[in-house]
Amino acid sequence: MKTTTDSTSPQKQTPKRIGFVSLGCPKALVDSERILTQLKTEGYEIAPDYDQADMVVINTCGFIDSAVQESLDTIGEALNENGKVIVTGCLGADSDKVLAAYPEVLAVSGAHAYEEVMSAVHKHLPAPHDPYTDLVPPQGIKLTPKHYAYLKISEGCNHSCSFCIIPSMRGKLSSYPIGDVLQEAENLANAGVKELLVVSQDTSAYGLDTKYRTGFWQGRPIKTHIQQLTEALGDLGIWVRMHYVYPYPHVDNLIPLMAEGKILPYLDIPFQHASPSLLKAMKRPAHAEKIITRLQKWREICPDIVVRSTFITGFPGETEEDFQMLLDFLQEAQLDRVGCFTYSPVDGASANDLANPVPDELKEERLERFMEVQADISTSKLAKRVGTRMVVLTDDTEDNLTIARSYADAPEIDGQVLIEGIELEPGQFVEVDITNSSQHDLWGTLVNSE
Repeated sequence: MKTTTDSTSPQKQTPKRIGFVSLGCPKALVDSERILTQLKTEGYEIAPDYDQADMVVINTCGFIDSAVQESLDTIGEALNENGKVIVTGCLGADSDKVLAAYPEVLAVSGAHAYEEVMSAVHKHLPAPHDPYTDLVPPQGIKLTPKHYAYLKISEGCNHSCSFCIIPSMRGKLSSYPIGDVLQEAENLANAGVKELLVVSQDTSAYGLDTKYRTGFWQGRPIKTHIQQLTEALGDLGIWVRMHYVYPYPHVDNLIPLMAEGKILPYLDIPFQHASPSLLKAMKRPAHAEKIITRLQKWREICPDIVVRSTFITGFPGETEEDFQMLLDFLQEAQLDRVGCFTYSPVDGASANDLANPVPDELKEERLERFMEVQADISTSKLAKRVGTRMVVLTDDTEDNLTIARSYADAPEIDGQVLIEGIELEPGQFVEVDITNSSQHDLWGTLVNSE
């Protein structure tokens, strides 16, 4: 008897697999998560390596020369190992540079170009006919551990800092609708996320481009403004940590929310320098003397507040007097967490045309002096925590040790709290008695857990 195939019955398809490489900052990571979420929604599988992938998507970084080179090297590696590569992200905004190095890439697009990426994937690796939407959780696909996630609230930036080309790659400020942002935050909290890290190019400017338009969340009106956003996020009952906060005057209104425990008493403010002449050359909207006064007021309102920042040494025209101003600022400001980088020219940045470039050896020498001063400050501040009790969030374990973080520590950039003698599952809030300290980290013993 001859058998026939019922054309109406579903046919099992071989899943299409996408390899994905995400480079750069947390804002780029959020872009990657959104692309991955869409890929999964349409039925694509995510391959663990080049060999098992039918195609590779690379989300690149193009902020400084070393990041550009890392991105180009990664594209070359993917082409050698797989052969079918789509490029997106900040470096993709300079498509000529990518195509000059690797003309065989299938497609190139800029930052947060979700539709362009998906169109290129569809063209070169058509999607399965039936989407598997039930495989995608409400919070989407995340590249971070399950207990914390980045919440991006806007794209682009309105500043024109002379050392930066981000606006040319990511465009002007474009704030996400506040209802969408809060819904995403709620989905993450419901999925078990214990910590939200709020990020953008300029978090303080959220809503400026929309004239702080009123949106809606849970049926109530709410302004597209950083204060109203943080107040609402504070109602979720999880840690909320603020990053990339320019010190605009209205940032002062966030400090009482920290004192009340609505959001973490933690501010990440990129000061970059303290010399008025260099800040002017950098086109930075800040003045060191005003910052000191505001820091004092913030600490009066919220004594537990932790402030982290980043700085640049060796910017063109930096004199020894300018650098000494920076060291004096460090001593007076007593910042809790600090990162520092030597100035690196970036293609397209106006700072490249400034006079009196600083020799590389002098840049490095100043960086070392800077870090020595900050190391003493950090060591002293952390030593004062010995003998106190802190709530920490567990991240990982190793060899009878739990690696955790306090409210003072953002993942991957700040210090850790090491709990000795026990291995706890990640994503738990526990109390720890602090027993020891170093330049960057704390050690402690477990009190109890939730």
